[in-house]
Amino acid sequence: MPESPNQRPLGQRLLWFAALWLGGVGTVALISFALRLWIAPK
Repeated sequence: MPESPNQRPLGQRLLWFAALWLGGVGTVALISFALRLWIAPK
């Protein structure tokens, strides 16, 4: 079954999806952690 030239292999698309998802989750976690430290009573 020939692939069209503009379609990436499934593995590559899954890697991209995982990287973007992890990046988003990591960013949210870092921001919430920083806010917690900043807001937390000293």
